[in-house]
Amino acid sequence: MQEQISKGKWRELKGKIREHWGDISEDELEKTKGNIDQIAGKVQRKYGESIDTARKKINSFLSNINHTIS
Repeated sequence: MQEQISKGKWRELKGKIREHWGDISEDELEKTKGNIDQIAGKVQRKYGESIDTARKKINSFLSNINHTIS
């Protein structure tokens, strides 16, 4: 499982994450610095997901985005 989004990718993906999970603010995302566990915690709190479900959704989303970017 991916634990941290690299700095270069983070800049690129941050906007796409915001589009997908719009209830998470720019500031909240910035504070995570691309840490998957912290992003999952934000998704958990904002959307009422379990932490495991939030992680799975984030990793699936990132996997789909990486295929689109590559």
